[in-house]
Amino acid sequence: MRLTRAGEYAVRCVLYLAGREKGEVIPRKEIANEMEIPDQFLGKVAQQLAKAGVIEIIQGSRGGFRLLRPPEEITLLVVVETVIGEIFLNDCILNPDSCRRVPTCAVHQVWEKARSQLRDTLQRATFAQLLADTTCLNQPIDESAEISEIG
Repeated sequence: MRLTRAGEYAVRCVLYLAGREKGEVIPRKEIANEMEIPDQFLGKVAQQLAKAGVIEIIQGSRGGFRLLRPPEEITLLVVVETVIGEIFLNDCILNPDSCRRVPTCAVHQVWEKARSQLRDTLQRATFAQLLADTTCLNQPIDESAEISEIG
């Protein structure tokens, strides 16, 4: 399983907004530029995030996006599943009736356990924690630190 571009862009968008002042409206172009998201793609992702109540889209010359909830209340799971839908690792998890072996299949049980662990991990990761630990926001790279680590 691989996260789609839409899922990645949604995470980047929310991460950028989470790093700003509470209630601040951030221009769409700023988010697109800073987080390297194609502008048209950001618009589509933002629509889904707005529909789910994660962000608000403000129209007009002073418009843009803002978070509707505090970063402590927004999880990676919510953002990812808002854009890509509920995470399933295999058809037998999505539709148990697709396989008659499901009730006793050891592989099905592994898929279900892996799915559960992945969803639990994403549910525990809030955007406040992500900002506190490290951030994917554009920050200058200390090249001297990289050189000293290599040498």
